[in-house]
Amino acid sequence: MEQERAYWLAWSQIEGIGAVSQKKIHQHFGSLQVAWNAPAIAFAEIDGINSKAAVAIQSKPRPKHLPAELFAQHLQQNPHFWTPDDELYPRLLAEIPSSPPLLYYRGQVEPGENLGSKPMIGIVGTRDPSEYGKRWTKKITQALVSHGFGIVSGMAAGVDAIAHQTCLEAKGRTIAVLGTGVDLVYPLSNRELYRRLTEQGLIVSEYPAQTQPDRGHFPARNRIIAGLCRAVLIIEAPQRSGALITARFANDFGRDVYVLPGSLDNSRSLGCLALLNSGAHVILGIEHLLEMLGTMPCLDRLPTKPKPELNSELACIYDLIDRESIAVDAIAEQTGLEINQILAALSELEMMDLVVQLPGMRYQKQ
Repeated sequence: MEQERAYWLAWSQIEGIGAVSQKKIHQHFGSLQVAWNAPAIAFAEIDGINSKAAVAIQSKPRPKHLPAELFAQHLQQNPHFWTPDDELYPRLLAEIPSSPPLLYYRGQVEPGENLGSKPMIGIVGTRDPSEYGKRWTKKITQALVSHGFGIVSGMAAGVDAIAHQTCLEAKGRTIAVLGTGVDLVYPLSNRELYRRLTEQGLIVSEYPAQTQPDRGHFPARNRIIAGLCRAVLIIEAPQRSGALITARFANDFGRDVYVLPGSLDNSRSLGCLALLNSGAHVILGIEHLLEMLGTMPCLDRLPTKPKPELNSELACIYDLIDRESIAVDAIAEQTGLEINQILAALSELEMMDLVVQLPGMRYQKQ
């Protein structure tokens, strides 16, 4: 396992090989060590490898000693990180097409978190919220924490910081996704929040130690916020807001998007209204939001049910569904079954009180 981690690092250092290409290479060969030693022609069989990645593979030498050397050097400044092969890598994040090859972390790691023991909800919004936005960020965060949800955000000023702070004050679980190395505080006004996150929460980033703020890093980190969550809430967002990028990623990844409605007279709400016009869920109050989310309790406190006796088709579908929700399309892709067969099986599982339907044609175990 440690050896394979070195190859995740080595492949990530090749210019032209991004997160998507690296994941395709890993899926094709089953091991990045095997891929490292494969001839360039073998990569022609991989669907979806772009021309830039193909040129990088063909033109860059891959010395056998390089991964071990890189890994030893890297650990000196970056002792704490996960790769998708590691047991503690967040499972939901691993499902997205662009899951980061290396996920650095700092703070408190909770056992079972990678398995979805606590459902995580993303809360993002403007850096300059109105009093209305501040008030509802606090109200929603407090309600979610009291019902067993954890909070993911980006530790930016404004809505992000309020969501993290409120969650910590309510003794909830919160994860901050940075666009810098996990050893840097940005913005500096969040110094105290950063300290509390390292003591009570978790900070993650795809960027190694000492990586400075960069304009391109923050849109990219928004996909990680969406990837860690089963749903994303947009509190206030003007028309050119990073929160809207998070919402787009959430849609791409099959996550539900919920929006706090605002006024046409408030420029901070125009991006939210556009999302509502595109089909996002509207938040009409705390109870309404909790009902849409399924009002699930903290999952790490639930007893493990014995596996039910099912026929082969029902068992195949049931085994794909976990405490985190899954979309019908994803079940179809993984089983090869027709949609009508899947819906019939899900209806039967619902009548047996084994699964429950959530908004957006998603299902999860009872």
